[in-house]
This record gives sequence, structure tokens and C-alpha cells, in this order.
Amino acid sequence: MKNYKAIVFDVGDVLMQYRWKDMLMDYGLSESEAKRIGNEMFDDPRKLWHQLDLGEKTDDAIISEYEEQFPDDIEVIRWFIHHGEYMNVARPRTWKRVHELKEKGYRIYLLSNYSYRLFKRHTRYADFMADIDGMMVSYMIHKAKPQADIYQALFSVYDLDPKDCIFFDDRLENVEASIAQGMDAEQVLSEEDLLKKLERF
Repeated sequence: MKNYKAIVFDVGDVLMQYRWKDMLMDYGLSESEAKRIGNEMFDDPRKLWHQLDLGEKTDDAIISEYEEQFPDDIEVIRWFIHHGEYMNVARPRTWKRVHELKEKGYRIYLLSNYSYRLFKRHTRYADFMADIDGMMVSYMIHKAKPQADIYQALFSVYDLDPKDCIFFDDRLENVEASIAQGMDAEQVLSEEDLLKKLERF
């Protein structure tokens, strides 16, 4: 196995699980309605959720733009954005493994797309935050994966040689972008998949 010095993790659906559909159903929507509104939020042509991650506009400004596009669903969308603390699920087995990797001498970094408010809410009680050596999150530099800029910012700020790093992300386009920037990367398909991949370290 290659002798890596640093292990880099995405957060959502890697270090913790997202339950956006269940969260919308908790609001009172049917499963089909939850999927429909989820598609509106995450896949709209104006890429408003992506803009939220970039941190260039306030949450309320993004909500106003959603309202222009989806006026009939704005109350649900507003609630969802304002109550992001209900969306994430802890993965304590993974967090324990991250801590073990840290104790073995690996440097641990985060590379993730997030808005400021959501990132703070999701990581407030996350054990892995005590083990990280650094992080590059999209809201910090207004750049997001799979743009090359955010990978290069991680390398530059923390003086990392990409050849010494391996990255774990759930989205294939982010894995491919990482490899293009010189860092090994593997796609995470589930928590069990990640734990199995980390066994070799």
C-alpha cells in the first residue's frame, strides 16, 4: 500500500449521513412530495443550493430566490434551510476510526461543500472535529468541489503534497477532480464501504 501522510474526508454522506428526505417527511410531506421538493432545492437550474454552499449570499437571500422560482413550496424550503440541525445523522463508528487514524500518526483534513450555518450546525457535536488538522470548506473561499481551486487551496494552506494524500468523497465527480489535481481518491458508497476502505490504514 502507498505510504500516505494525510487522509482527507468529505463530510456529508462520508463522515455523517444526510436524511433530507426523512426530514421533509418529518415536516409532514408524503414521500413523493418530499422527493419533489428535494429535487427543487438541490437540482434547480439556477443551482441555488450550490450558491448557498459558496457562501457569497446569505441564507435569506437564497430563500428569496427560491421563492421566486417555487412560490408554492417556499414555506417548506424556508423551514428546511433554517432547521438544518435535523438533517444529519452521526456515524460514531466512522468517527472512532478517524480518531484511531489520527492516533496512528496520519494527518486528518476535511474538504467539503457547505454553507457556513449548516456546517456549524452539523459539526457542533461531531467527535471528528477534535481530530482534524485542518479543513477547506466551500463557504470559506467561495469555491466548491469539483472546482480545482478548492483542492489547490487545501494543498497551499496546509503545505500538502497531493501525492502524499488520499481523499474520500461520495460523489464521483469530486473523486475524479481530486485525481486530476494529483491526489489519490476513492468514492464512498456507504458507511460500511468507507470502514472497509479504511481498514488497510
